[in-house]
Amino acid sequence: MRIRPYERADAAAIVALFYETVHRVAAADYTPEQLDAWAPEVPDPAAWHARMAPRHTLVAEDKGEILAFAELEEGGTLHMFYCRHDAQRQGIGSRLFGKIQNAARGLGLRRMVAHAGITARPFFERRGFRVVKQNRVERHGVALTNFTMEQSLV
Repeated sequence: MRIRPYERADAAAIVALFYETVHRVAAADYTPEQLDAWAPEVPDPAAWHARMAPRHTLVAEDKGEILAFAELEEGGTLHMFYCRHDAQRQGIGSRLFGKIQNAARGLGLRRMVAHAGITARPFFERRGFRVVKQNRVERHGVALTNFTMEQSLV
């Protein structure tokens, strides 16, 4: 397994990974209606590429398959962090997180912020994030709960 910078050719696999992870992993904490509101379809790879390319986006891959990805904005918001359902609890997310954290420090950031879903909250808490507030967000008219979390990098 290796972690490397995002490339344009990764976009199709990443959007599929996102959709599948939402519907398979988050299903323990969200209703089917909420999952469909969060990820109603596999996103457009071109649109996601346009967003991911200028950010610090890393992928974890093994044998040419993308297992996880993380997307960090310049200001320190960890916009996306998803690990494929069959790659969870194997240390892949932890290794990817370590690399994205190092990238944040390399940018001179003093903190990172994440908007974590119910399912991801424990992962971030184990890495030193603390909940700043609980949010009720609406997607396609359906309410979802997530948490604004932050981690000090100093």
